[in-house]
Amino acid sequence: MSTGTKKVHSYAGFEQGPIRPPSEAHSLLVRVTRNCPWNRCTFCPVYKGARFSIRPVESVRRDIDAVHRQVERLLSNAADSGGVLPNEMSNLIDRPPAEEDDYAAYAAALQWIRVGRMKSVFLQDANSLVVRTPDLVDILMHLTTRFPHIERVTSYARSQTVAAKTESDVRALREAGLDRLHLGLESGCDEVLKAVHKGVTKQQHIDAGLKVKAANIELSEYIMPGLGGQSLSRVHALETADVLNRVNPDFIRIRTLAVHPRTPLFEECQSGSFSRCSDLMIVRELLTLIENLSGITSVVLSDHILNLFEDLEGKLPEDKEHLLNVLESFLTMPPEQRMFYQVGRRLGIVRRLCDLDNPHKTTAVSEAVEALEITPENVDDVTQALMARYL
Repeated sequence: MSTGTKKVHSYAGFEQGPIRPPSEAHSLLVRVTRNCPWNRCTFCPVYKGARFSIRPVESVRRDIDAVHRQVERLLSNAADSGGVLPNEMSNLIDRPPAEEDDYAAYAAALQWIRVGRMKSVFLQDANSLVVRTPDLVDILMHLTTRFPHIERVTSYARSQTVAAKTESDVRALREAGLDRLHLGLESGCDEVLKAVHKGVTKQQHIDAGLKVKAANIELSEYIMPGLGGQSLSRVHALETADVLNRVNPDFIRIRTLAVHPRTPLFEECQSGSFSRCSDLMIVRELLTLIENLSGITSVVLSDHILNLFEDLEGKLPEDKEHLLNVLESFLTMPPEQRMFYQVGRRLGIVRRLCDLDNPHKTTAVSEAVEALEITPENVDDVTQALMARYL
């Protein structure tokens, strides 16, 4: 465990962390750790300046119990009122107990029932598997005892952490109820991984992925186009494809690099030691990566607003041609049309290439291009600034 890690030995009340994957938008968030035990990646702004700590098992159990009480209360009240749940918490007449912790658990329970139908749970924060396996098994078993109807329990994890666990540890977590892990692969290139202080090697990525798959836990691997910069773009794509081919994850999730001002990578951009890839370069990088995926059955997902194409999705190998066609269609566009798509996507006007056939949307993009004085020469500077809104 890294320097600065601290165990907390008192119950501080119901907690939820700052982030979760987009695919866990409907999940109950159960905070097992606070912040990130590594927290050195140069591209990540999320936990900078925050100290990592592991929450005591009894605190996590109390959070689970608090949500359970509020779920039972909500469902009982709904049954008494013909199945109706509250629409707005601010308009409640029958409010939960005044204690802030109970109200936070009440809010989590109401959201989980209304939106998620109590089907999935996500363990926070950045790397729950850093917790001792017996402790995490205890938490998982308590969770599934309280909510035996849940269909999926997931968590973020670091490849280095998973690679260091024994196969029996990972199997024990699966047997206790852990169904899916989200791993930040980012890159399969050792040179890139070292440059961004990822704290993991290509081989550890492979070892971790295979260990997760062997335990019959669903695996989501996140890749980050653009992370190698201009100088390492091609090798970044090729080595990442090699890791994916060896692991065959259930999901390959695309997260295009966006540089936050509160990161060391931003300082490298300012100094000129890191040269960002243009959208055109990133599309070529993705083309290289997908061309080199072979022998795997992963689902490719583009489920983040930072990605240029929302329709770059499909099941391998049958949808590989579709994935390549999306990229090649962009690459063969005239520069002016590419610029329109880039601007429209970053402004949220268009989501797919076919949206350029919609005259209402293209008119809106044209007006924005004119107002912002965008040209094919400065479009990447403008769109990178627009992307910062989503960070």
